Amino acid sequence: MPMTKDRSPVTAQEQAWAALDGPPDLLRRVAPAAGGAADGLQSALPVMDLARACVTSCSLAAAELAARRNGGPVPAVRVEDGAVATAFTSERHLRLDGRPAVTFAPLSKFWRAADGWVRTHANYPHHRARLLAALGAPAGAGPDVVGKLIEALPARTVEEAVYAAGGLAVAVRSPQEWDAHPQGRAAAAQPLVARERIADAPARTLPPAPSGPLLPAAGLRVLDLTRVLAGPVATRTLGLLGADVLRVDSPLLPELEDQHADTGFGKRSALLDLEDRSDGGDRALLEKLLALADVVVTGYRPGALDEYGLSAHDMAERRPGLVVVQIRAWGTEGPWAGRRGFDSLVQAASGIAATEAGPDGVPGALPAQALDHGSGYLMAAAVLRAVTDQTEYGGSRLVQLSLARTASWLMHGIGTGPAPSGEGGDPRRWLAETDSELGRIRHALPPLAFDGGPRTWAQPPVRWGRSVPAWL
Repeated sequence: MPMTKDRSPVTAQEQAWAALDGPPDLLRRVAPAAGGAADGLQSALPVMDLARACVTSCSLAAAELAARRNGGPVPAVRVEDGAVATAFTSERHLRLDGRPAVTFAPLSKFWRAADGWVRTHANYPHHRARLLAALGAPAGAGPDVVGKLIEALPARTVEEAVYAAGGLAVAVRSPQEWDAHPQGRAAAAQPLVARERIADAPARTLPPAPSGPLLPAAGLRVLDLTRVLAGPVATRTLGLLGADVLRVDSPLLPELEDQHADTGFGKRSALLDLEDRSDGGDRALLEKLLALADVVVTGYRPGALDEYGLSAHDMAERRPGLVVVQIRAWGTEGPWAGRRGFDSLVQAASGIAATEAGPDGVPGALPAQALDHGSGYLMAAAVLRAVTDQTEYGGSRLVQLSLARTASWLMHGIGTGPAPSGEGGDPRRWLAETDSELGRIRHALPPLAFDGGPRTWAQPPVRWGRSVPAWL
């Protein structure tokens, strides 16, 4: 039953749509979820409710913008659980010329410490090097050496030493410990989706969407300054919906090939060195991109882009009417606000890993990187809702989300509903194969579904960093 103006959101779907400030009456356009949930994202926590709510809210925001552009009623939304579950585990289904994707490196795992457990993230070479340096391990050390070093130390000693060295490690905490931690309290106090008007600008004018599949984001230019994983999921979704998405990375921070293949659909990829401030250099090229951008999505730690004049307010001053979306690991407030982080680390710190622990006490993990994927679909939905609002009210907009806040929603606040009826589905229903510059890719299909909407991306991934840094 949809929420009304005099009733608080109850179900996860109502909560997610309310967090986006979506008109409550539009929830009537959402049909009940269809069954056939592949593996169903089975968990001790309501992961399927979170995943379904985030994807459905994004589908509804897309349908709302399509109606705003083309007139007529908002297209009906009907999301299938099987499509959602498959998309949330997309990296497991990915094949590159038949080869399974490589996801986590050997030093990215749980380790037994002297008084508990530690989770590390060392997929990127520079993070691996910093982890080993913090532990005093040789450059080529493997899991056996690292395991012995961590086993001799308290978990929180490892956490602080690795972070001080620029690496990534967190002690596994219980839900109660995280609730009492200053960062846990700070994250829980933030909105699930923080939305703010940061400057005045004229109302946005959008022409009708082009004929063919209904592409509500057609004509929008999206500057993608994100890395793993929520940001790329958001911009991949905007690319599905017709936006011109250009991802820009530093040439000094190479991306993992399989990760790029999984999240590179619907966008192009260019390299710019922001340290190059010469006339006509890379910094100047980025300014030219920003001057015509409609949306900027950032995923770097707080403050990392400010020194380049890329804070939300600075960009909005130079480009009135801009929508800026920021995703952080730990949030904008609290002692860890400036720290780097990933889904797996937030799961470990926030009590999720302890909740998912097995009978042997070894910490566990969610059946998907659900904090990343869920936040990614909420980010894309927030862009669509901001653009819809701009067509009436104008203004530059700032949207902020964090993995830690999404984790808090999952752990404590998410509303659950009845499971959809239907038999378990074969995930192959929601997979496709596509030829690309990277080879033949087997990939998950997008889970968004609204009447007339696209069924897959118009563009497969391109090679990382090979695109011209210019708008189409």
